[in-house]
Amino acid sequence: MLRPDTFALTALLSLLTALGPLAVDMYLPSFPEIGRLLSASPATVQLTLSLYMASYAVGQIIYGPLSDRYGRAPVLRAALAVYCVASFACSFAPNIELLLTARAVQALGSSGAIVLARAIVRDLYEGARAGRELSLMGAIMSLAPVGAPMIGGVLHSAFGWRSHFILQSAFGLIAAYWVWRALPETLRFRASGPFSLGAVARSYGVILRNRAFLANAGMLSISFAGVFAWISGSSFVLQDIYGLSALAFGLAFAAASGGYLVGTALATRIVTRIGIDRTIGIGTVALAIGGLLAVATLAAGIASPIPLVAAMAIYAVGMGLVQPQTIAGAMMPFPERAGAASSLVGVSQMTIAAITGAAVGHALGTSAWPVAWPLAVCGCLTLILWFVSRGVRAREGRHS
Repeated sequence: MLRPDTFALTALLSLLTALGPLAVDMYLPSFPEIGRLLSASPATVQLTLSLYMASYAVGQIIYGPLSDRYGRAPVLRAALAVYCVASFACSFAPNIELLLTARAVQALGSSGAIVLARAIVRDLYEGARAGRELSLMGAIMSLAPVGAPMIGGVLHSAFGWRSHFILQSAFGLIAAYWVWRALPETLRFRASGPFSLGAVARSYGVILRNRAFLANAGMLSISFAGVFAWISGSSFVLQDIYGLSALAFGLAFAAASGGYLVGTALATRIVTRIGIDRTIGIGTVALAIGGLLAVATLAAGIASPIPLVAAMAIYAVGMGLVQPQTIAGAMMPFPERAGAASSLVGVSQMTIAAITGAAVGHALGTSAWPVAWPLAVCGCLTLILWFVSRGVRAREGRHS
């Protein structure tokens, strides 16, 4: 059995958390090709991403309360089964309509994996230690957005777009094997009473009345909206506007995503010394700088994609500092409702991401502005929200 404070447990939780990013980032280099082979417009192909995120958000609503009532392990096993079956279905989809359907079901599975990985962290750790564990998971998980586009570019060139989903199925099966074999039940206090929609609603109501939760979830969601604008539009911008190949796009996307690895690695070193709030503050400054540099790059009319990718890398550094700590801060007041709190964090994050992705998909044309503006707006808004919410997060961020 896996034990707390071991690398093996952190690695498994990281893999569970990475299933979602793998399902998002790996097939990005194939967007133009999927559109050509399945006779779909760029906006329709992008819908495979936005629909995934919307379904990802919906799935998270129920997994947390279910796991608070019945335990983390059985609910996680069911979620992984759904993910693996749907990933295989994606790889065999003969048209865009069936691909959209399979992607929605795939998201229902991967959403359970990330909700329960976060809940398990909250079961086992407290305060800055939970933030550090989430940062360690983020550092390992960041290999997914760094490596997935490069792997996707190679797979696309060698085997075509369907190979992405076969590999995703393989990762899901590996995770399922270790969950069944070695993951112990971490839930210490099961929710009392029968499971019902009323009980779920009451649990969510308690969480939503906590302003520290709202502030942390808001910072997470707004900052991630900028990331998702990049995820949604970068394939078309870098390949169709800047002329990069699928493999070159994968390398550029990986370079930008490398910033997240830097941010999470830095967070693991500083969060236990300076605390969650200051770590978030440093991250929000990086978010704002990266977003404003992206706008400045386009305003200057620079023809190379390198400055835009570099600006996104700085934004990603900020995301690596902000994301794990805001998740920890949002869940910390609710040790008895860790699953439900994890669900709400994910729902808010992915709902805004899906809306942003759909908007970017429809705005894409002959310019990179639909990607740059969201980075600047989201980075600056996150910095402002961090500053104005410091007091309420300090007061209401403790156990309720």
